[in-house]
Amino acid sequence: VQLQASGGGLVQAGGSLRLSCAASGRIFSSHVIGWFRQTPGKEREFVAAIRWGVRNTYYADSVKGRFTISRDSTTVYLQMNSLKPEDTAVYYCALDRSPLSYSPGDYDVWGQGTLVTVSS
Repeated sequence: VQLQASGGGLVQAGGSLRLSCAASGRIFSSHVIGWFRQTPGKEREFVAAIRWGVRNTYYADSVKGRFTISRDSTTVYLQMNSLKPEDTAVYYCALDRSPLSYSPGDYDVWGQGTLVTVSS
């Protein structure tokens, strides 16, 4: 499996962006695709995840009600609304072949990051 993230950019506070994570290769129903974000000097943190088969979704408390994760047959999306300056980060998508984890160390495959900058 390979993942490719895109859709980052510069947006004003209160605005919206949609990130995409295009997946190539075989993804099984038990797999989870997650979004993480990282700012300089900080650890990579969990943002949201979706279980491929049943499409159950999971969110960090900091983004609940503002971000929505979804997927179609080949791509996982992260719709980000009501963006705040503290959402500024490099966003990564990743594949977890094991039961759902919020720890980046448990994810097996990573896409390249896409930068999201929210101006105040």
